[in-house]
Amino acid sequence: MVFQPLDPGDKESFDKMRELFSPAQVDQSVRHALQLCWMMLPQDKRNIEELEREFRRIVDRALANLREDDQAFGGS
Repeated sequence: MVFQPLDPGDKESFDKMRELFSPAQVDQSVRHALQLCWMMLPQDKRNIEELEREFRRIVDRALANLREDDQAFGGS
């Protein structure tokens, strides 16, 4: 596949970009974030329960911020 720059005036550009991706990219990003979170945990807290707790805390905070920003900037 040859990469073609997206034209900002093209109303279908988002759909064209989305065709380049699949759920595998999201899965890979999440797994990478989990690994990074694991490495960032102090040695005495490196267990699955603590990793899950911290990861969910970060994701919940990010989603809450997204909702807040959506309201503040008149999103959907």
